Amino acid sequence: MDRVIFHCDLNSFYASVELLSHPELRHLPVAVCGDPASRHGIILAKNEPAKAFQVKTAETIWQAKRKCPNLVLLPAHHGVYQEYSKKVNALYQEFTDLVEPFGIDESWLDVTGTLHLFGGDAVALANQLRDEIRSRFGLTISVGVSFNKVFAKLGSDYKKPDATTLITRENFPEIVWPLPVTDLLYVGRAAAQTFEKFGIRTIGDLAVFDREHLFDLLGKNGAQLHDFASGADKSPVAPANQYTPPKSVGNGYTFPKNLQGRDEIKAGIAQLADQVAVRLRKHCMKCQGISLAIRSPEFRDISRQTRLDPPTDLARELTQAAVELADSCWNMSNPVRALTVTAIYLIPSEEAGAQLDLFSTAQDEKRRRLEKLEGTLDAIRAKYGPGAIAPASTPRDPKQEHHAPPPGGGM
Repeated sequence: MDRVIFHCDLNSFYASVELLSHPELRHLPVAVCGDPASRHGIILAKNEPAKAFQVKTAETIWQAKRKCPNLVLLPAHHGVYQEYSKKVNALYQEFTDLVEPFGIDESWLDVTGTLHLFGGDAVALANQLRDEIRSRFGLTISVGVSFNKVFAKLGSDYKKPDATTLITRENFPEIVWPLPVTDLLYVGRAAAQTFEKFGIRTIGDLAVFDREHLFDLLGKNGAQLHDFASGADKSPVAPANQYTPPKSVGNGYTFPKNLQGRDEIKAGIAQLADQVAVRLRKHCMKCQGISLAIRSPEFRDISRQTRLDPPTDLARELTQAAVELADSCWNMSNPVRALTVTAIYLIPSEEAGAQLDLFSTAQDEKRRRLEKLEGTLDAIRAKYGPGAIAPASTPRDPKQEHHAPPPGGGM
C-alpha cells in the first residue's frame, strides 16, 4: 500500500505573521526585511500583493522599491516566527506523530497510519488541516498530498496560497514532469547547469535520462535526483522531535562595512569559522569538507569548496582551509561585502576519532591538544555567553561592541 504523505507550507510566513499585528495593511504590498542601516537590507518575505509587483525574496530593498514604490516595509521578529512554527507543528502532531519540519515554515507529515481515524480521505484531511491553521492562528498553508516526500513538496509549491494539490501515481507524469527541473528538491545551480548541457530542462527530461549516466555525471546525487524525478523516493518522515544530525553547518554574515585587504578578509573568515566549529562540536560532528562563499559590494557571488583530511571540528583548521579557498578564487585586494563558511560532508566525531587512532602521529597528538583547548573555550562561552571570547582579529561592529559576535545565518 502506498504511503500518504503531506507537505504543509505556511504561505508568506514571515509577512503573514507580521500582518496579524497590522491587519490594516493586508490589502497593501508588504515585505519583511532586514535593517538597511546595518546593510542587511534584503527582502526576507512578502505578501501576495507584493508578489504581484514581482517583489522577490533575497533581493535588495532598493530593487524591490524600484518595482513597487509603495511597498510597506516591516522589521523581522524571528523569535515570534519560531513560536508560531512550534505551535503549528504541535497542531500537526494532533494528526500524526510522524512530523518532520523542513525549515521554519514547512513540514512533512506521514498520515498513512492515522488517516482512517479522520475519515480515510487524504484530500479532505488536508483541507481540514488548512481550516484548523486558519481558525487557530490566522495563517494559511498550502498542502501537497502524495505517496512520497518529494512529490508532496512539489504539490505544496504547485498551487498557492491556501490550496491542496493531490499528486498520485496516475497523475504525476501529467503534473510533475512538465515542471522545470530546478523545481525538484535539491537541484541546485551547479546540477541545473550540468543538466542543461545534456538537454535536461524539465523533471520529465530527468526521469527518462539514463540513470547510470547520471551517476557518472553527479555520483550518488545524480542517481538520487533521478529517483526523485521518477517517483522512486522512499525516504521516511522522521518522528516528531527526533533529533536529525545536520548535513551541513554554515554561518554567513554581511559586514557593517566592506572588508578591505587580505588581513580583514582573513579575520572575517576566522570569525565565521570559529562559530561553525562551535556548532560542529555542539552536534558532535566533524566535517570532511568546507565551502566558502564570497559576495562583492556589487552582489557578485563566488563559491568554492574543498575536501579536508583528516576530518575536523577545529576553528584553526577550518579557517586555514577557507582562507586557502579565498586565495585561490578571489583577488584579495578587492573589497568583500559578505562571507559564508560552511562545513560539509559531516560525520560523527567518534567515527573521525576512530580513524585517527589507527594511525596516531605526533601531528594527531597536537590536534588532540587543540581540540581540548577549543573545548575549554566552549565551556567559557557556555558559562559567560557566546560573546565572552572570540578570535582577536574579528571585525567589529561598533554597535555590537558589548555583545556577542554577529549571529550566523544565510546571506
